[in-house]
Amino acid sequence: MQFVEANGAKIPQLGLGTWELRGVACARLVEQALRLGYRHLDTAQIYENEAAVGDGLRASGVARSEVFVTTKVWWPRFSAGDLERSAEESVKRLKLDGVDLLLLHWPNSSVPLEETIGALNHAKERGLAHHIGVSNFTVALVDQAVKLSQAKLVTDQIECHPYLDQSKVIAACKRHGVAVTAYSPIAKGAAPHDKTLAKIGRAHKKSAAQVCLRYLVQQGIVVIPRTSRVERLSENAEIFDFELSAAEMAAIRALANPKGRAISPSWAPAWD
Repeated sequence: MQFVEANGAKIPQLGLGTWELRGVACARLVEQALRLGYRHLDTAQIYENEAAVGDGLRASGVARSEVFVTTKVWWPRFSAGDLERSAEESVKRLKLDGVDLLLLHWPNSSVPLEETIGALNHAKERGLAHHIGVSNFTVALVDQAVKLSQAKLVTDQIECHPYLDQSKVIAACKRHGVAVTAYSPIAKGAAPHDKTLAKIGRAHKKSAAQVCLRYLVQQGIVVIPRTSRVERLSENAEIFDFELSAAEMAAIRALANPKGRAISPSWAPAWD
């Protein structure tokens, strides 16, 4: 397993995203992923699967100390008292003493960022999380959050894949020593059908999806692909034994387009 180090955190570069996974099926997939060597689990309050993720972790037999667990506070719960209650509830559902990383899931302009960041810091001070960070934050919001936070922020979790140019926010994170974590790293299933990625994959005896993930990890980005299929777990993990050339990286980068963003709900910020 490879790691990305950021502001004191050592984050496994490959994680399992669990969005849309539920119940026993979720627990079994988490258990299998950990037995295959995954050491990073990503969940969230709004996913309604924290209990199942915790069950899968315990069923795997892998020591808690070896697994990096991330969860996220849903944006309507960003006021000081409510944020901490949300974190308490998440930890209780997971049946853990605390999580490794607690994130703000989306920006919320209706609550002052200073109040929210203060509450996030307090949750960390209380031991509910070892590290804190943000998700779906723009360049301006990352800059503000870093300035307001007493503790170092360790990541901005964003939609990130070849079809979306995220170079501005990636650069902002780099300036602050903040890692980038890519959700939807294979663009909600678009990458496996991409001719450019498939052609590059043939040269390395890899799938288009593996090339897509490799493109991100080769930039030092953490990836958390979600899958509901056990066989995909192994495929997604086999991305550290080959390297893309500069020309291949450029060809993949050229896939970005203005309509490349796949996830932009009504509460999303004004994107960069």
